[in-house]
Parts: sequence; C-alpha cells; structure tokens
Amino acid sequence: MRLIKQPVLCNYYVTYRCNATCKFCDIWEKPSPYITLEQVSSNLKDLKKLGVKIIDFTGGEPLLHREIDKILRLSKELGFITTLTTNTLLYPKLAEKISGLIDMLHFSLDSADESVHNQSRGVECFGSLMDSIQIAKSLGERPDILFTVFDHNLHEIDKIYHNISQPNGSVLILNPVFEYNQIGSSLSIASLEHLSKWGKKKNVYLNEAFIKLRKDGGNKINQPVCKAASSTIVISPENQLVLPCYHLGIENIPIENNLYQLYNSKEIKNKIALEGRMPACQGCVINCYMQPSFAVEVNKYFWLALPSTVKYNLMKGTWKKLFIK
Repeated sequence: MRLIKQPVLCNYYVTYRCNATCKFCDIWEKPSPYITLEQVSSNLKDLKKLGVKIIDFTGGEPLLHREIDKILRLSKELGFITTLTTNTLLYPKLAEKISGLIDMLHFSLDSADESVHNQSRGVECFGSLMDSIQIAKSLGERPDILFTVFDHNLHEIDKIYHNISQPNGSVLILNPVFEYNQIGSSLSIASLEHLSKWGKKKNVYLNEAFIKLRKDGGNKINQPVCKAASSTIVISPENQLVLPCYHLGIENIPIENNLYQLYNSKEIKNKIALEGRMPACQGCVINCYMQPSFAVEVNKYFWLALPSTVKYNLMKGTWKKLFIK
C-alpha cells in the first residue's frame, strides 16, 4: 500500500568533481560542470511545490562548489531538511560559512587506521577528518561518521565506534556496500548478521531493511520494492532530471527552469511507472534509493526500516521537520 505519493527526497548533485579517488567509487572519473545558483533557486522552489522534504547535496565532493554556503542557505530558508556528505578535505576552510545550514552532516571514514583510510581514499585526508570533528563540535555541529562496510573491513567497526564516534558524541552510520558499474561488492550472510547486531547499539544507525533486502536477493522486477523515481528526484550538475535513478541514469532530461511541470508531465510519469521493473533493476540494493523507497510504501521493509529511521531522527532532532509542510 502506497503511504506517500509525492517524492520525499532530492539527490542534488552539485558537481561530479572530487578531490579524492576512492577505490569503491567511480564518480570522480567523470568530467563535470557545477550547478549555478540561479538553477538551484528555481529548482528548490519547484521541489517545495512537489512535496520534497529532504535535499541531499552530493557529488563528487559537494564542498568543491564555491557557492555551497549560498545553496545551503536557500534550502534552509525554504524549510528543507539538508544533508551533506564530505571527505572533509575542505571542511576546515568552510566550516564557519556553512555552520548551522546542514541538518545531517556526514564525514566519510573508511578505517580507524590513518594509512588504511588514506589508501582507500587515494589522498591523505585522515588528519583533516579528525580536525574537522573538533572544528564542527566547536561550532555546535553534530557530525555523523559514515562508514561504508565491506566484508574485508567489518572488523574496523569496533575501533571506529570506541575510538572515534563514541568519544566525540557522533552517530556512527553503517552503510552496507552495494554494487554498481562493476564497482563495490556484496556482503556475506555472516557479515550481514554481524552488522545487525551493531545496529542495536547506542548512537549507531543501521537500516535493518537494508539487511533483509540483501538476504532476499535485492529488488525483484516482477514485484519491485524500489520506488526510486517516484520517491526521489535526482538532479545532475548539468541541470537535468535523471531517471530512474543516478546509478542507472537511462534518461537525462533538461529541466530548463521547469522542474514542476516536467516532473508532472505524462512523459515523465510514464517513465516513473517503470521504476524497479527494468532488467538492470533486478537484484538492486542501492541504499540511497531503497531508503526513501522503504518510507513511502507500507510493506515488510517499511516496518523493518521504521525503528532505525525513528531512532536516527530522534538522535538528530529532525523528526519534527518531517511533519512540517
């Protein structure tokens, strides 16, 4: 049963450029422009009309955008919940300019060991991350530690939790790895079981529905759980509407200051109706589209996702904003 018909999330790619070369990501290999402030202003107003609640400013590295503070301020003025994930290389420089403008600020960390983290990121950024935690705290921010989990780094969770996230009062977000474009890998059943136990700990966020979906073999095209295109609006740095999601990216349609009408057009609605049903959608478990999919339709994944979603929003103090029109 569909609970929420309108899109709830916008994944807004401000640029595909990145100042790191992570081994489990290929986005940094793409040439990319930057979105303009004028485009963002127009699109944010239309996103508000469409019912979107949360804007995830992403990339690439979103802090590379020289007007990211203005973009975030516009979003807050319109009442959106804002999220942003960064490798922190630029955070110390920009921290004061963006202070108070991000509801869910995520710092990406791959290991409690400096050399391992830097090797994973392809650039020396561990020191910047540790400095950024202290800078953020001094400004009254509450950054989360975002840890992407593979079979080979499962043992790192304990060190990161006890040595970094807990001492600094940060939520540890456990992000199970997913496969796309021959990047990433899958997790073993044993690893999934281990993750489930961690998700029950204090100040740890893990969506249990992610675990169940992987055990079930991912999205099924004959009965899709994926609602990527109807729950999430994806906008590219070229100011295009990307359908059905970024990772599949079959359609890239110019917005031309017309997002509201474009999204509600018959052509787009017909494309949205194919979400989760295309051959490439079989077995998909991509977190950034499954999370909103679980939130808009009542099924077993909705109920599995609900406790961790409530837990996280209570920890971050954002739950009230979800109900404000």
